[in-house]
Amino acid sequence: MPPQAPRPPLFIVKVLVFGASLLPLIGLCWLAWHEQLGVNPVETLSHLTGDWSLRFLLLTLAITPLRQISGWNALIKFRRMLGLFAFFYVCLHFSVYLVFDQFFDLNSIIEDVAKRPYITVGFAGWLLLVPLAVTSTSGMMKRLGRNWQRLHRLVYPTGALGVLHYLWLVKTDHTEPLLYAGILALLLGYRLWWWRAHSATVNRSTR
Repeated sequence: MPPQAPRPPLFIVKVLVFGASLLPLIGLCWLAWHEQLGVNPVETLSHLTGDWSLRFLLLTLAITPLRQISGWNALIKFRRMLGLFAFFYVCLHFSVYLVFDQFFDLNSIIEDVAKRPYITVGFAGWLLLVPLAVTSTSGMMKRLGRNWQRLHRLVYPTGALGVLHYLWLVKTDHTEPLLYAGILALLLGYRLWWWRAHSATVNRSTR
């Protein structure tokens, strides 16, 4: 077998991933500065921040399968960063709705959440992400112990709520939300397959 090419130092890769994760925000700022957000800037900002929220959420969910398939265990060190960027873009998405769409009108927001299903599931997804972001530190991981892993399984229903929010939001062409739904189903399906295969292997070894 030919020798494997050396991988770049982890710190450099982390810096590159961090910089790449900021590019969507820089792009949004550039569009806003040059007044290129279209005839409905609020809608454009809402859609773009929502798209990137879902993309980062799916990237976070992809880390474990990619680590298991590639054998590069260092990939796990990027999961927290990508997860926090997912939360960051979700917060931007929610802020666009809160500030520019509803103008901090609490009664209108409550009415919207109660009456419009896509708002309801989107808000529920944001709420589920809050405890995950708050407990993402190493200190909280040690403090919670096994409960930390149980808590962070909330990322699975959060992903489903994000896809459902997008699917219900779109009125005509459902191609993109269905693509995200397919990616999510593939990622969750792989996890289920791996868990069953791993459980079967453990059971056989303990007989």
